[in-house]
Amino acid sequence: MNRFIMFNDKKVDSSLFIELSDLAKTLANDEQIELEFGYQSYLDRQHKKVIVSHFWDNRPKEQHVYGLKSDVFLRTIGNFHHTNDDDIIFFLKEIKTYSIPNFAKQLFVLLEDIRLEDICRRVRSGTKKAFIVRKDVYRHYFQTQWNVNSVKSIHTDALFNYLYLLLTAEHPGQDAVLPEHLRLTLPFIDREVRYVYDAKSTADIVRIVLTIVDVLNELLDADMLNTYFHLPEYIYVDRRENREDIRRKDPLKNDDVLDVKSDDEEIFEEVMHTWHRETSDMTNSFLQFDLEQGSQTDLLGEGVRQGEAGDQALGIVQGSSQKTTHSDYTHLEQQTDRQELSGRSEYEYGKENRYAKPIFIYPSSPTVEQMRQYERDREAIGPYQKKLTRTIEKVLEHKKIHPRTDLHAGRLNKKLLRFFMDEHPRLFYKKHEISPVLDAVFVLLVDCSASMYDKMEETKKGIVLFHESLKTLRVPHKIVGFWEDTNEATQLYQPNYFQTVIDFNVSLKKGRGAEIMQLEPKEDNRDGLAIRLMTQELKKRVEKQKFLLVFSDGEPAAFGYDQNGIVDTHEAVMEAKRLGIEVVNVFLANGMITESQQKTIENIYGHYSVLVPNVEYLPTFLAPLLRKLLLYKL
Repeated sequence: MNRFIMFNDKKVDSSLFIELSDLAKTLANDEQIELEFGYQSYLDRQHKKVIVSHFWDNRPKEQHVYGLKSDVFLRTIGNFHHTNDDDIIFFLKEIKTYSIPNFAKQLFVLLEDIRLEDICRRVRSGTKKAFIVRKDVYRHYFQTQWNVNSVKSIHTDALFNYLYLLLTAEHPGQDAVLPEHLRLTLPFIDREVRYVYDAKSTADIVRIVLTIVDVLNELLDADMLNTYFHLPEYIYVDRRENREDIRRKDPLKNDDVLDVKSDDEEIFEEVMHTWHRETSDMTNSFLQFDLEQGSQTDLLGEGVRQGEAGDQALGIVQGSSQKTTHSDYTHLEQQTDRQELSGRSEYEYGKENRYAKPIFIYPSSPTVEQMRQYERDREAIGPYQKKLTRTIEKVLEHKKIHPRTDLHAGRLNKKLLRFFMDEHPRLFYKKHEISPVLDAVFVLLVDCSASMYDKMEETKKGIVLFHESLKTLRVPHKIVGFWEDTNEATQLYQPNYFQTVIDFNVSLKKGRGAEIMQLEPKEDNRDGLAIRLMTQELKKRVEKQKFLLVFSDGEPAAFGYDQNGIVDTHEAVMEAKRLGIEVVNVFLANGMITESQQKTIENIYGHYSVLVPNVEYLPTFLAPLLRKLLLYKL
């Protein structure tokens, strides 16, 4: 499908993302740290996230890589170990009274980063190159911004740009184009900001910034318009002061008290009473409501429980809960039960798939129409299949009967006359080796997402070619279609279906294959989960060579998967390769393959992919691929 307008179509370089993620975990010495891309770079200590900036996108390769690494260095070596959050909370409270809080916050981040950069260089000398690149790029950027803001008379932004250039200059800079009253304060500001090089803590930076802002607050007419650095206030909220008392403060309309008559606690399983003025009979089991009027009792009301999204008034049965956007641990007990039942760990299929539920289905008996369609497809791929199997058989026979005499090493031949007659005699031979055997096994994963609706019929022809060729060569194989049910997917439950149309135990039997016609386009595709599941299947096989082929038409797309799916699928591919399983992608396109598509596939599978520009030519591409794989290392 051709897309005319592309919004935020940036593709994640999975190899670089994993490298940066591992770097962040190592430097922070915390395996729970996660890496994310964001508008600006900062550390979210509360949610254990390191955010690196999109500022480095669309830059030359060296600047892009070193820029992202410098973000990681500052947030892990710097903020994670050497920034005091209590000082930042104090700072955020102080600047609320100023008219230029945006300028104050960005100046604080700038000076704190300069302090932390010096620590990073001192602690890890290998970071110097990244910070040199960072400084060069930012100086060029701020020089441009200074020129623009000076011309447009955006004085607050221009002053900030000037301060960055001043602090990072290697020689005296040019005069600032600022109003007279601001230029008169520059000697004072110059002296104060340079104290950053003597700062030993976050508290020192706070004092420097508050001193400068206290003077500029009366001189600047407006706050900054642009955001060059980001200080996210929401992660520095002092919860002790912002926590609200949930107890009722307003008095009841009446102030009477009911007498307690019951001595023994009486439990009601269904009826839940409430207390109010009209209630005359007392019970000890009650459901508390917000009432504008009611009677007080001496019953203690301190027993509490954590609320859930599925709670309903008057509900007596616990409902299902849903995941909150904040840190919520109500699902831990449920996950433990599921782990005990399934016998697998929470992240066995990858962190992005921790709520995915594999559901395995098997084909029904083929209909008459499916059998007829299979015969038509088999006839269509017949020439390719015959040529392919004939070529492989010839190679095997050639290896079997290839002469093993006249060698430079081996057993000594009885015909030694050539030793005297030939200049370079070949006097040795070796016994005939056993005929090579195809000791291989295949799994074919077929993307059954909705986007395959215009490619599935041709794709099935390619699958038939593989099935018939492997069956002729007596190579066991398995064919599985996979998809995710979009309508049933939630934040805590994502059902993923795996339809096995050809299993290992029937793959070599005659009369099997029409089940392939039951593969149909469904909904979403969670490729990382599918690859991990099939990797487990191949681990159980005893064959020497193991291959996993993934037929798809694009990048993964499922509930909450988004661009994380590219990284998760890449990790699944690398895990399979570490186990000796070759993973190859067969990319199916309709027309010209764009550079973006090609880059995405390369990010996931590396160079192990076959790009098919038109599915009509799929058999033409698959025949040499299968021949190469079967004769691999033979």
